[in-house]
Amino acid sequence: MLRPGSPAPDLTLLDQLGRPFTLSQAWQHGPAVVFFYPKANSLVCTKEACAFRDAYTDLRAVNATVVGISRDGQEAQQAFASQWQLPFTLLCDTADKAHQAYDVDRLLGLLSERITYVIDQSGVVRHAYSGLLGAQRHVQEALDAVGAQRKV
Repeated sequence: MLRPGSPAPDLTLLDQLGRPFTLSQAWQHGPAVVFFYPKANSLVCTKEACAFRDAYTDLRAVNATVVGISRDGQEAQQAFASQWQLPFTLLCDTADKAHQAYDVDRLLGLLSERITYVIDQSGVVRHAYSGLLGAQRHVQEALDAVGAQRKV
């Protein structure tokens, strides 16, 4: 996992609609919450994504942009976003570029770690949280970190 103070890698991936999305777009106008999740429509990942959906208004109120990333392809990401009415961008990392750049490992060679990063407007990681099962804690960690950044 990248440590706070590290520069956030800037990569371009396809979003759930097949459009290119460059990560620096997320932190261009304010903080970015970038969360890596193992698999679209799995139980814990759905809880996590829906928790970010439910907190989306609060995150947008502090000018934060939310981006989810998994190794799923575009069709799976699009179906996931549609089924659960996710209002944020989901990125497809089928080539494993973002997972490697952000140091998101596979646990036991199978599942990806679940990591949430908060990145400031200058592209620096300000907070990182890893927890495979505590899906809703990722949202609270992000809200707290974004709130702390606003006070600085």
